[in-house]
Amino acid sequence: MSQLDVALAGEANLDVLLYGLPAELPTDRELVAHGMALTLGGSPAISAHNLAVLGLRTGFVTAASDDVFGAMCLRDLAAAGVDLSRAVRKTHDRGTGVSVLLQHGDSRRTLTYPGNTVDLRWDDLDLDYLASARHFHLSSYFLQTGLRDDVPRLFAHLKRAGITVSMDPNDDPLGSWNDSFFEAMKHVDVLMPNQREVCAMMRDSDAEQAVAKLSGLVPLLVVKRGARGAIAIEAGRRYEAGAVTVASIDAIGAGDSFNAGFLHAWLNGSPIDRCLHFGNITGAFSTTGAGGVEAFRDRGRLEDFLSAHAGVNISLSATQVRK
Repeated sequence: MSQLDVALAGEANLDVLLYGLPAELPTDRELVAHGMALTLGGSPAISAHNLAVLGLRTGFVTAASDDVFGAMCLRDLAAAGVDLSRAVRKTHDRGTGVSVLLQHGDSRRTLTYPGNTVDLRWDDLDLDYLASARHFHLSSYFLQTGLRDDVPRLFAHLKRAGITVSMDPNDDPLGSWNDSFFEAMKHVDVLMPNQREVCAMMRDSDAEQAVAKLSGLVPLLVVKRGARGAIAIEAGRRYEAGAVTVASIDAIGAGDSFNAGFLHAWLNGSPIDRCLHFGNITGAFSTTGAGGVEAFRDRGRLEDFLSAHAGVNISLSATQVRK
């Protein structure tokens, strides 16, 4: 039996969220927000946190700085049930990364200090530990500059060990979508971008054409489309699931929360349309709290939400979706 259901590697940082700022931000002025939250951030960390809350045995390899922010990140991950036994302590590094997110209605500005995101390297990875999982998930591909060039051989190693691999690349800040990314993609079982990222990587402004081209490069393509829900294409067959409507606080981490829900259902053998629906539910639930993990802290409310929207009974202490 595998030691873990899912293993991840990547950054854990803090998100500082400010609400109610004006759309125009003049310089040399003190601008007052009407709300604020400080929460666990980083796409890999949000994914790991929410996978663990959903009941999957989740292990996370991250570069952990010896500072207050790093301690907060590890505390929140451990409280969710994430195994951090292979976290790498970095005592003389750039410190824990921070993103400041300015929420303006349906849009936001994001200012990021990567910090120790760039410090995680190939030599920091316990390959046997990662290969002990049933599945490996990677996100923030382009931000992890210390590890990025080694991702293709990491994926190849894990595939030889017999585990499945998924990737959510997130945005490429440089817009290059370089060769190493497409080399890594050759080893991916499930690719999980959003629609804008699909158009960027395929260099095609027509979303349907871009999706069609990309779907021929991976076994299973899952595309998040925000308010339009999500689609998946596997072996030429297309699946669609509509979005779940909720009263939303913000959409920060909604894509990572979708990934957690989709992978939870997929690893438990659910059909693709069901996986999409479950991902839409967990993505929507994420938006009912600040940032990517705050909603998931209330497990009772999560269980009620899943029962109301998924049509299944969920036990968050188990690893099985019971239909």
